Parts: sequence; C-alpha cells; structure tokens
Amino acid sequence: MTVQASVDCSAMTGNEHIELVEKYAAHNYHPLPVVVKSAKGVWVEDVDGKKYMDMLAAYSAVNFGHGNEELLDVARAQLDKVTLTSRAFHNDQLGPLCTELAELCGMEMVLPMNTGAEAVETAIKTARRWGYKVKGVPEGKAKIICCSENFHGRTTTIVSFSTDESCREGFGPFTPGFEIVPYGDIDALRGAIDENTVAFLVEPIQGEAGIIVPPAGYLEQVRQLCTERKVLFIADEIQSGLGRCGTTFCIEHEGVRPDIFTLGKALGGGIMPISAVVSSREILGVFTPGSHGSTFGGNPLACAIARKVVEILKTGKYQDHAKQLGQYLFDKLSGLTGDKVELVRGRGLWFGIQVAASAGPARKYCEMLRDEGMLCKDTHAQVMRLAPPLTISKDEVDWAFDRLQKVLA
Repeated sequence: MTVQASVDCSAMTGNEHIELVEKYAAHNYHPLPVVVKSAKGVWVEDVDGKKYMDMLAAYSAVNFGHGNEELLDVARAQLDKVTLTSRAFHNDQLGPLCTELAELCGMEMVLPMNTGAEAVETAIKTARRWGYKVKGVPEGKAKIICCSENFHGRTTTIVSFSTDESCREGFGPFTPGFEIVPYGDIDALRGAIDENTVAFLVEPIQGEAGIIVPPAGYLEQVRQLCTERKVLFIADEIQSGLGRCGTTFCIEHEGVRPDIFTLGKALGGGIMPISAVVSSREILGVFTPGSHGSTFGGNPLACAIARKVVEILKTGKYQDHAKQLGQYLFDKLSGLTGDKVELVRGRGLWFGIQVAASAGPARKYCEMLRDEGMLCKDTHAQVMRLAPPLTISKDEVDWAFDRLQKVLA
C-alpha cells in the first residue's frame, strides 16, 4: 500500500471535492452539490466563491447563526484551558451547565451526552429502568409507545421503532419493546397503554416527516393521559426546541411540561456536539455509577458553549424573533398555494412546503433554489423544509421569499 501525502484542498474546485467524497466516503447521504468553505450569520460561501443563504441551519443545529461571536469567544477561551477530562474526573463547566440547563427546563437533573440519538437512547434506558425500579413493571416487559412517521435518530434501537423502511432495510433483527400509534391520535395512544407501558416518546412537531404539526390540544391531552396512567411523557425537542418554534421549547405552545426532555443540536451552538436528557430527580435518579456513560459526555468545551446557549436563551431574544418573523414568513408562504404547492405547515421559523405530486419531487425545487443562491432540503419526497438561523433579518426573509416565489408560484 502506497502512503500518499495529505490532500491539498487549497485550490480544489467544488467538483473535485465532491469527487473525493463520492470515492472515499460511504454513500449514506445525498447532499445538494454545494461545497461550503466559510459561513457567517445566515450566509455561506462555497469553494468556488458563490454565496448562498442557508435556509436549513444544519437541521436546527445552527439556530444562533454561523460564526456567532458570543459562542466563538466562549469556545476560544475554553480551548486554552481544558477540552476533555472524561467523567473519570470532575471539570469546572459540567456542574454549572447542569444547574443552568435544569433551571431553563424547570427540571431538577441533567444527563449530558453528545448527539441527539444518544439522548434518545439515554431516555429509553431511563424510562425502562424507571419502569422496573419505580413503577414496578416486571423485568424485561417494559413497553414504550412511539408514533408513526417518527424520527428520533438512526441507532439500531431507534430504527427498530421507525416506520421509514429506508431507515430499517438491512439492519434487523430489531429491538423489541416498542409499539407504534398514529401521530396526533389521542384515542390510539389511550388504547395502546397497558400495565407494562413505561413511556410515550413523541416529537412536539414531527420534523423529518415534513414539519407535521399535531392537532390543537393533542399535547395537553397526552400530558393528562400520561399522568393518569403513570406513563412518562418524553418530549423529543432536539429539532423543535431551543427557540426554533418561537418559544424556548415547542411544547410550551400548549402550556404543558413533559417528564423528560431530550435536547441536542442547537445546544452546542453549531460548534460542538452536545445533547442532554433533562428530568426530575425521581426519574434520572435511577442511574447509579457504571450504569450509563460516555467518554465525551459532559466535556468542558461543549459544556462551556452550551452554558452560553442557555444564557442567550434566557433573554428570550431569539424566541421572540422566531415568533414574529415566523408568522410574517408563514403568511407570505401561504400565498404560494396553487398548482405546485398544496399547503404550508409550520411554527416559528420552521416550515414544511408540501409540493404537489403532479409538480414533481421537492428536490427539483431545492436544486432550482440552489441556482438562485438559496439552500434548503427536501424530505419524504414531496416536502421542502425551511429552517433558517434565528438570526435572519426581515430583509433576508423577503430575499428568500422572492426566490421561493420565483420557483414555486
């Protein structure tokens, strides 16, 4: 085997970068052909010098904008101190983060991990152990209820309760212990709960499914039912939370609080991966030393950045901005319905544009928008999703709408 020198990417074109990815990277994504080299605010620039408006924000991981100086300053300062200790020792950022994040959520304890999928896996383990130790479910019998068209990650256990065959094909045998009910159907949930049910795991808005907003009052009914039947209500706020929907947490739109939050994406400010399970002392207290862990979970670099994210969210600035501009853009997008657009769904600065099957796949319009200098992504064949950084201005919203109108009207 011949060992080659490091790749010199300083003068490579976008096509050359894409050729390397096609040759050496596993083909588990189908990205738009754009190679980003720099970014600031809501704008990115590719290696060929073309600028684009980012209307995806890394699936809500970049809620506070690319290159946010408040967050970068914290990251730079922490880089000069300590970046990783593992949980074999304490560090001076973990305790403050857990305190501040628990307070933001109105909870008592935090278990930090790295990715959203890890947070969901941790919530599953939490619910099962709580079921055995607190609720008294017989060992090995715990059941968790999930919704059809859900998306909670891509681990083996999580895809076990996915209804998307593209996520499941070739990955069995699957993990037992889950039951699927239709999203937004409170009667189906009521019928599925039995004496061994320990939790109901749900997205307050289904993101990957196409920004599906549940019927009004659904989450309030879920809260009431879970309380009555002693079932943990787990809200997956990994995409919908931390300002995206015009409130700190999407679930606040119905004035209820779950038993467990799973958080991720924007918690790391678009700089470091960090996720968390946030709950009460009774629930997270089921863990004992050695029962769960992660080498990078709670590392001081990610914790320092997440602390700044929490501080920013406490001001309410981004939530208010998302609420006001979100309604402004929703009203404009609603005027696009016609031959190409069947309907528009959304809340805050998070939208799903349902493209009519007769108008072709949504990806075609994402590619057309890329040519117009705007980046967004399709999901479930017929839906274009929009989720700009929450730093977007009214003028930038108008700029984006002009291009959407050109492509879709």
